[in-house]
Amino acid sequence: MIQRKRTNVVMIGSVGVGGGNPIRVQSMCNADTRDVNATLTQISQLAAAGCEIVRVAVPDEVAANALTAIKRNTPIPLVADIHFDHRLALMALEAGVDALRINPGNIGGAAKVDSVVAAAEERGVPIRIGVNAGSLEKDLLDRFGGPTPEAMVESALGHVALLEKRGFHRIKISLKSSQVMNTIAAYRLLAEKVDYPLHIGITEAGALLRGTVKSAVGLGILLWEGLGDTLRVSLTHDPVAEIGVAWEILRALGLRERGPDIISCPTCGRTEIDLIDLATKVEEKLTGVEEVFTCAVMGCVVNGPGEAREADIGIAGGRDLGIIFRKGEVVRKVRGAENLVPEFMLELDNFLEERRKK
Repeated sequence: MIQRKRTNVVMIGSVGVGGGNPIRVQSMCNADTRDVNATLTQISQLAAAGCEIVRVAVPDEVAANALTAIKRNTPIPLVADIHFDHRLALMALEAGVDALRINPGNIGGAAKVDSVVAAAEERGVPIRIGVNAGSLEKDLLDRFGGPTPEAMVESALGHVALLEKRGFHRIKISLKSSQVMNTIAAYRLLAEKVDYPLHIGITEAGALLRGTVKSAVGLGILLWEGLGDTLRVSLTHDPVAEIGVAWEILRALGLRERGPDIISCPTCGRTEIDLIDLATKVEEKLTGVEEVFTCAVMGCVVNGPGEAREADIGIAGGRDLGIIFRKGEVVRKVRGAENLVPEFMLELDNFLEERRKK
């Protein structure tokens, strides 16, 4: 049983983060924030996939000015990602964003930090301190001999101190490295020192395959140890794909569920149908479905229903034959390889309609 670290609660818009709240799924738009329509289109796609908090880059005043329209129309809480220019943070707050992602130490001197913190406090807007191994302060790199976990934690604590001494405590922290073990070690160290909610992720994790594997390993270990209040799977890919991976990580650990759990057997020499095509089409069919159930796609009529006995619905294929079953019990048989996909799709439609009527 996972025992989550009890952290402080902050509100990102209407979404509670930390404490006993669910672990929240985040992503970041790669659309140009200055293009309001493109950004809102992507946010809508992310929200439909299960994203609960979205971040957008604010590189200049044009992007900052676009935030008002984006915030007015976004279906989920909006976080402004800002570096180096405190004026952009003030503009984002004026636009009504739900949170800031900044490093207080890189937006200017004390007076500039004061103005941002005061504006955030006035509006009840939290600040995420985001420390990346690739952008640590030079003095820390020199002292620790590189972007070590200890250096990352010291950087984060230094930024936290800038906010705390101004009486600001609506804080969330992230420590990200492209190295899985360094990321894990950094969060372990930080969790011993603070009770602020933690946003976890493996930064620059890579493209779809490698990024998914590194994220699943790193985030899986942290979550298993009870660390993490929000997460992002960082992929060099369509951000919508990040959401699916994040939910599957949470599902695998028994932390949260969204949509169907699709189980399918690996192909082997006994497989006599195009199992890969069938499984792919089932996944496509169920994309966007929010109902939680188990769907099995099996390649063997001998063992398939038994191996997937607890599946709510499934199909097991054999030579020129498909057996459709529910909870391990055969519902009907489909003859003809060409009929397997369309008949099972009809069965899925009927199954979903029945569930939605309940």
